[in-house]
Amino acid sequence: MAGIFETLKTDPNSCARRGRFATRRGIIETPVFMPVGTRATVKAMSPAELEELGAQIILGNTYHLFLRPGLEIMRLAGGLHKFSNWKGSILTDSGGFQVFSLTNLRKMEKDGVRFASHIDGTRFFLGPVESMFIQRTLDSDIVMAFDECTPYPATFEQAEKSLAITTRWERMSREQPLNDGQLRFGIVQGSVFPELRKKSAESLLEIGFDGYAIGGVSVGETEEEMMLAVDAAAPHLPTDAPRYLMGVGPPRQIVESVARGVDMFDCVMPTRLGRHGSAFVGNGVTIPVKAGRYAKDFTPIDENCDCYCCRNFTKAYIRHLFNVGEILGVRLVTLHNIHYFLNLMKRIRTAIEEGTFQQLREEFR
Repeated sequence: MAGIFETLKTDPNSCARRGRFATRRGIIETPVFMPVGTRATVKAMSPAELEELGAQIILGNTYHLFLRPGLEIMRLAGGLHKFSNWKGSILTDSGGFQVFSLTNLRKMEKDGVRFASHIDGTRFFLGPVESMFIQRTLDSDIVMAFDECTPYPATFEQAEKSLAITTRWERMSREQPLNDGQLRFGIVQGSVFPELRKKSAESLLEIGFDGYAIGGVSVGETEEEMMLAVDAAAPHLPTDAPRYLMGVGPPRQIVESVARGVDMFDCVMPTRLGRHGSAFVGNGVTIPVKAGRYAKDFTPIDENCDCYCCRNFTKAYIRHLFNVGEILGVRLVTLHNIHYFLNLMKRIRTAIEEGTFQQLREEFR
């Protein structure tokens, strides 16, 4: 399979790379952060606001969109882009992680998982065939293979057995038909065991995908274990394909993962923390804007930030909005946080281009 990734510049002191690849809806400049729009919306943000912030690609979720609004509505709407009026690229997760989280509501079978809806208990079956069909109906630009997310902690034997299931399911995912132009990414599993990570990566290369994700991280392991998993997988992934670290969002971890050759990231942190009044500032720390100590603070969240929120409003005002339950407070902090993450990726891309990535890396350490 021909590679789709173009490397524009590399960092001489690490594996960090500045690159790009194309989807049907445009060029993705990497490293890139993808805001999470699980249920066909990035929480509290409109598509126009995301576009103005510079979001190139967002995330949708197979499991949640399959349950609500359902495939019939999505088919009648003409796909996820038309349904949500998002004109940029969309990556859809396969639903494997959500099924993994339903430990008490699922039953593993050879070709997938039988589970009860977390909404009303209705029973469904989801496997590689079903996941690919759903993502084809959604018509996302990047489709993720269906895998089993190995729980943490796991013994070597448990992780090896889980990896065998994942490899089989990913091979089945590769065999399913998609719409013209949809890209298909495989997912490296293997828990915290380097030999299993290597084995998984090599198996995926044999199957052949357009891009490769590193999954099964940020599920309870330490940061050191997470980085060891990235170290074990990334060197075995092709240089002419995008590399995606799933569900990892702390800015320091993003910078360190870029140094290990990762190109794509997603995480719910900007929106989730925004809803609870926590804002990212500086080199990745957060401040609780809704705290009482900011009641008389008439400075912006971050004086060095040029987002709409920081240009126009003070901590005192935003704290007031949270204190009286006004939804504008959630929207403003969420907007600021998404701007922070998208701007962080711009800083990373510029640093790699200008040969200053190591200085940036030291700042975040």
